[in-house]
Amino acid sequence: MIIQGDMMVIKIKRAYDEASKDDGYRILVERLWPRGVTKERAAIDLWLKDVAPSTELRKWFHQNMDDWQEFRKRYWQELANKKDDVDLIKKKAETGTVTFIYSAREREHNAATELKAYIKRHA
Repeated sequence: MIIQGDMMVIKIKRAYDEASKDDGYRILVERLWPRGVTKERAAIDLWLKDVAPSTELRKWFHQNMDDWQEFRKRYWQELANKKDDVDLIKKKAETGTVTFIYSAREREHNAATELKAYIKRHA
């Protein structure tokens, strides 16, 4: 999945998918390392643990997976307090393609898609 802003290209990709040159700068946006993925295979340039949902929010979501809108609201509130990490991502995306690497099975409703949406909205 690719999002192009005025000057930013942000992609998202599962940690279990093959890395490619088209990914550009690969940022792992998970609090936990993807299970079963080696560092070599992951080809991560930066691991931003703190931009991932808090442990409390992640656990809440696993118990309330049907309430996507509430998760989204709570995660955006957390992201509002992570300005330094969000600004770092914006700077990287302004200089070239950035790919958010995530490990969730769900490809449409996951924290990486929401992070991308948040950054696009606040670009």
